[in-house]
Amino acid sequence: QVQVVESGGGLVQAGGSLRLSCVASGSIFSINAMGWYRQAPGKQRELVALITNGDRTRYADSVKGRFTISRDNAKNTVFLQMNSLKPEDTAVYYCFASSTWGQGTQVTVSS
Repeated sequence: QVQVVESGGGLVQAGGSLRLSCVASGSIFSINAMGWYRQAPGKQRELVALITNGDRTRYADSVKGRFTISRDNAKNTVFLQMNSLKPEDTAVYYCFASSTWGQGTQVTVSS
């Protein structure tokens, strides 16, 4: 079984940056992709970014050019660098590793 723990959320002004981290543990050999979803109040959960074992990446159109996903295989960690943040990026961000989800971390961007 896989476990994931997120960190790095917080409050930032528009135009600022945050970096989210997600550490996976357990049966990590079974993980084929890791990434982040987010859910804003009253909205559906949406994919933000993912990275596969082959280092293929995928981004939501709304974050392309502003967010970057990367991984440190030695530490079983995935990062989401978020730059030029906008108020509409405000949401709870959930890390996933294959079918395992984290508890979520709040990101709030003030205008």
